[in-house]
Amino acid sequence: MKKILYIGNQLKQNNFTPTSVDILGTLLIKEGYLVHTASNKKNKGLRLLDMCFSIIKYRNKIDIVLIDTYSTTNFYYAVTVAWWCRFFKIPYIPILHGGNLPYRLQKSKKLSNRLFQQAKVNVTPSGYLLQKFKDAGYSNLVLIPNSLELKNYVFKQRKMAPAFLWVRSFSKIYNPLMALKVIDKIRKTYPEATLCMVGPDKDGSLEQCKKWAIANNIPVTFTGKLSKKDWLALSEDFTIFINTANFDNTPFTILEAMALGIPIVSTNVGGIPYLLEDRQTAILVNPEDAEAMTTAIKHLLQNEILAQTIAKTARKKVETFDWNEVKHLWKSVFE
Repeated sequence: MKKILYIGNQLKQNNFTPTSVDILGTLLIKEGYLVHTASNKKNKGLRLLDMCFSIIKYRNKIDIVLIDTYSTTNFYYAVTVAWWCRFFKIPYIPILHGGNLPYRLQKSKKLSNRLFQQAKVNVTPSGYLLQKFKDAGYSNLVLIPNSLELKNYVFKQRKMAPAFLWVRSFSKIYNPLMALKVIDKIRKTYPEATLCMVGPDKDGSLEQCKKWAIANNIPVTFTGKLSKKDWLALSEDFTIFINTANFDNTPFTILEAMALGIPIVSTNVGGIPYLLEDRQTAILVNPEDAEAMTTAIKHLLQNEILAQTIAKTARKKVETFDWNEVKHLWKSVFE
């Protein structure tokens, strides 16, 4: 088995949502791979130093480095870590997560070329990024979807009611305020409508949402970050999953909603249309269009058969993302 160093933002112990390094790293360990990880440092500077030090520390003990790669500040983590990999002649694989990475390819062409062209291969979890990277001239690409263990997700057929669930980090790029605006509109038809928003704050958006909810008398529950067990239990009480992101790739929470049988109404940004088909596995609307999302939600509430059909079709699709299927793709990349 390959010996792996997995570099990513391993911050779940600091009240952040688990990321790929937590999820995929654990799955690889279960398959018998020896996996070292970095970094769980909360401070960004210390985190980068820890990532670089881990390359130096394990350089003679590993076969390959996995690098979670995003489009904002963390892009520079990947650039720096990849430089150390090349210095020590260690093969590395960027795993492309950021829904706004196509913008980064244009803004930072030289750094992108060094990072991605010299990689053993670039792994993309979505057809969206696969196409965007091909358009930018990259060919060392392989599509491996984000995966989950379906045995942990019980499908439940839901009777339509105005009870809505939003699960994500509170960040401007995920536009959580739009969810509140949608519920405000929904309540004009369904005054009993409720919203639950699950996730930690990332950039002050949570406080903004709390103030807006109070000012507009919106019945919303903010749970903060929940454990996987707790939010899966919580999800049983909700009938529609709302995704309001302005930038996205293949969000894990969407896969989970598909697995649980919660009909999804989502913005059609980034990789979402590559993951979800409108009126087949979800209803998709344009970003920032609270009116269109409100109309879509009302349509599901008034058409329970459609909602249940969408949920069943989404569950069938997400079965192809089960780890028992996806693990063979990773094995072929490593070997």
